[in-house]
Amino acid sequence: MSAGAAAGPVRDPGLQPERTRLAWRRTTLSGTVAAILAMKTALHGGLSVVGGVVCALCCGLWLGFLALAHRRIRVLAASAEPAALAPRYATATVLLTVALAVCAAALVF
Repeated sequence: MSAGAAAGPVRDPGLQPERTRLAWRRTTLSGTVAAILAMKTALHGGLSVVGGVVCALCCGLWLGFLALAHRRIRVLAASAEPAALAPRYATATVLLTVALAVCAAALVF
């Protein structure tokens, strides 16, 4: 038995960034669907001032999340060992996601 065989299989460092990149894409798609459904709900009964403002806010929040997600996807694709997500980007992503969910809930109710 060789020393390399006793250590176990070698981990492929390329798999984790790829899974993370795909998770960012899925999350972006989910946010897109939520924003579209919220806007559709807001415009269903006719356009009101409050509905229009919240709809525009949803669009802005979605665009902000899309920009952050796209930036992270590029970082993950750029190198074999990408850097960790900076705390300010993580915080911004969480805040954008929560704000988008609150706006979508406000449009539904």
